[in-house]
Amino acid sequence: MSTPVRLATRRSPLAMAQSAQIAERLAELTGRRVELVEVVTRGDVDPAPLAQIGGTGVFVAAVRAAVASGSADLAVHSLKDLPTAPDPGLLLAAVPARQDPRDALVSGDGSSLADLPAGARVGTGSPRRRAQLIAARPDLSVVEVRGNIDTRLARVLGGGVRPPDLGAVVLASAGLARLGRSGVVTELLEPDVMVPAPGQGALAVEIRSERSTDPALLTALRSLDDPGTRAAVTAERTVLAVLGAGCSAPVGAIATCSEHDPETLNLRTVLARPDGSLVRMSASGPIDRAEELGRSIAVELLGQVDPALRGSRT
Repeated sequence: MSTPVRLATRRSPLAMAQSAQIAERLAELTGRRVELVEVVTRGDVDPAPLAQIGGTGVFVAAVRAAVASGSADLAVHSLKDLPTAPDPGLLLAAVPARQDPRDALVSGDGSSLADLPAGARVGTGSPRRRAQLIAARPDLSVVEVRGNIDTRLARVLGGGVRPPDLGAVVLASAGLARLGRSGVVTELLEPDVMVPAPGQGALAVEIRSERSTDPALLTALRSLDDPGTRAAVTAERTVLAVLGAGCSAPVGAIATCSEHDPETLNLRTVLARPDGSLVRMSASGPIDRAEELGRSIAVELLGQVDPALRGSRT
């Protein structure tokens, strides 16, 4: 009997659901059993705001460590949680086709974002979402929330340990879909209102960089890779990487292939200035130069926040 493939994943319901989907595909491709290795990360157990406990990487460090140590053969992450700096010991072997990258509003009374009453309490744990919510509806009360999807939904729809205390919550559409909860969505927020996080809706599959350890597994993973999604998230994550070197402001980025030319990538971004105002920029470029596209627009965004930084990241 062949050795099973061990797939490391966070223990949250969403992480388990999306990892199970990849495990099923791998089992079909390799003919091997795929076992989930459950990992608890700091982001899962510490209720403090993410920025306080380390921000980027708090959901992936322990999962990556399981692969690096040999306790698992590969790991599945929500790509938006993955740090932009590469890990020299790991290889991003697959970026499967992404699901809907948009953010979703779930309101208790069925109101859209435009129709929520003045002063309505809207929950999010994301500074990016907070900035764009306030820009769209400065009369709302945006409340910091943490917890898994069901915990957040309970604060709007009920069914939790306490009565609902929020008028609405904003979550990733893809996460709701992977848990079979798309039916609760009141409104999908278009990018002209809410630009998603870089990589939102996409998954990342990492393995150890020593290819000789399991070449058959690497071949199977490469068949899961979607070139269009990889190009799009490369552009988005390059924006984040460049901005991360000189700016701590909330950022959104979404890249899509042009409807008229599949070889052209359209990139839309938003950056919140310290005073709360938003800088929005769009650009297009060849799909095979996605990193260059992301870098060029990030430099322009930096210049809008601080002109002294313009051109400093080229």
